[in-house]
Amino acid sequence: MTTDMKNVLCTKSHEYVIKEENTLKIGVTDFAVEQLGDVVFVELPEVDSKFEKGEIFGTIESVKAASELYMPISGTVVEVNEKVIETPEIINTDCFGEGWFIKIADFNEKEIEETLPYDDYKDFLLEEENV
Repeated sequence: MTTDMKNVLCTKSHEYVIKEENTLKIGVTDFAVEQLGDVVFVELPEVDSKFEKGEIFGTIESVKAASELYMPISGTVVEVNEKVIETPEIINTDCFGEGWFIKIADFNEKEIEETLPYDDYKDFLLEEENV
């Protein structure tokens, strides 16, 4: 994995956010991918779509199940990863790298503070396991 995990922020609904220059890259975490199994289909929004935090922005389907994708941070879609739509299996092998879904701009900086650094997210998963 080439992504520096110190830059990865996660939500308790298993989406991640990676801050780039003026955008946020959004995808699903390795835990979500593991739970889903082999991803076979992804439906993503169009560029210029606006979403509030918590709104559904797409769908991911695997051989096991279909799940909705929730927007971790309010913002406007400025780029959609066409590669993931054409070859969704890259999510299984590189969810933090080539397997990202969308990039957003005009995002809400305050909402970023509500995400968890990757290490804290891993701790959250361990706590959930023990409940």
